[in-house]
Amino acid sequence: MTAGENAERTFSVCPVCLKRLPALRADRGDAVTLERTCREHGFFSAPIWRKRLDFKEWTEDAARLTDGGNPDCPSACGLCASHIRDTCCVLLEVTHKCDLGSCRFCFAGAPRESEPTRGQISAWLRMIVRSGETFLQLSGGEPTTRDDLPEIVAEARRLGCKYIQLNSNGIRLAEEPDYAQALAARGLSFVFLQFDGVNDDIYRHLRGREMLELKERAIQSCGRAGIGVTLVPTVVRGVNDGMLGDIVRFGVARSPAVRGVHFQPACYLGRTPRDISDYDRITIDELLEELYRQCGSAVPRGSLRPSSCDHPLCGFHAGFVALEGGALYSLNRDERRNGDCRADASARSREFIGRRWSRPSAACRASPNHAAAKDAGELTDLDSFLAGSKNHSFTISGMAFQDAGNLDLERLASCSLHVFRDGAMVPFCARYLTPLAT
Repeated sequence: MTAGENAERTFSVCPVCLKRLPALRADRGDAVTLERTCREHGFFSAPIWRKRLDFKEWTEDAARLTDGGNPDCPSACGLCASHIRDTCCVLLEVTHKCDLGSCRFCFAGAPRESEPTRGQISAWLRMIVRSGETFLQLSGGEPTTRDDLPEIVAEARRLGCKYIQLNSNGIRLAEEPDYAQALAARGLSFVFLQFDGVNDDIYRHLRGREMLELKERAIQSCGRAGIGVTLVPTVVRGVNDGMLGDIVRFGVARSPAVRGVHFQPACYLGRTPRDISDYDRITIDELLEELYRQCGSAVPRGSLRPSSCDHPLCGFHAGFVALEGGALYSLNRDERRNGDCRADASARSREFIGRRWSRPSAACRASPNHAAAKDAGELTDLDSFLAGSKNHSFTISGMAFQDAGNLDLERLASCSLHVFRDGAMVPFCARYLTPLAT
């Protein structure tokens, strides 16, 4: 691909006024960039691929917006006729409060004065839940600031939510183990735990305080309660991008309580720094290349593939089995993608994620046949393979959210992570889209 006649056409927005603009994905030597021009605010460019991997190969299955999609996207965004994906996960903001107010990177904007009432949340749940299907993320703010969160979980479960995820910084889970037990008893499936690194220098820089010991206690509380934990690092250039392998090894060593790691390169939504440069942006291929380099043979090159559920530039995931001694066995060494691109891709992805991030039942965990394999050789036996892949499942995944500087409406049309807002489902990056100008 070269800039000019072979550049790929798409649509984006002006980072200053958020006006919809025609855009190009153009080859500029050492990077593929997203380029557009606003008549009022000028030319804008942002790197979207650093050529650590082959761009065309990675994006070959992407669904294209041949007609430009909805001309009102993203200013009036929702799941319109131009939206390609059904909902895989629906995020519900149950609070605007947070007990950790010094984070440098946060999707949430300024705190609002009013909190949603239980009655409002109940009404929202009745609108959201498809019995036996819905994958619900409870988010905020920090959801655990609500004393009634266990009851919200219970209500969502009664209405038929299949999987219920809590997005949390882990403070209350660490300090009140009984709170984790209460959430588990009401039907919580797993926790997305903010986890930026394996030393406190990282937390002081990104979160304003030391937190590593607290994160350990949160994992232990969830482990005792039988709640699966996925570690979620915000990856920031020059801060923790050299610690990706250490984070994976930390998680694997705590399997089966920890079910995986979900990397999120820093993006610029909500309350985040605005003084950004092209250098600050970490692209998907850079993240993948660093994971392969830092994890070595534990994560075989090519094992991390695009999700079947979103645009290939949005993320990746792969399944593993955690072995004794901290090793990993890849379950998808030869797959082109983790699933397929048919109309039911969202449902397939929902099941893939839900099964792997959940802890097995107590009966399964107690069975001696479900012990971790000592090495990959033991997994050649079918019973051991099935037991290991269930009880000691471990995922490595990532999601590169978009901001006003790199928003590609083709990617937005393939989004399957939707935020419930004002009675409608809104793609995640459209919900939190923020002008980059101060």
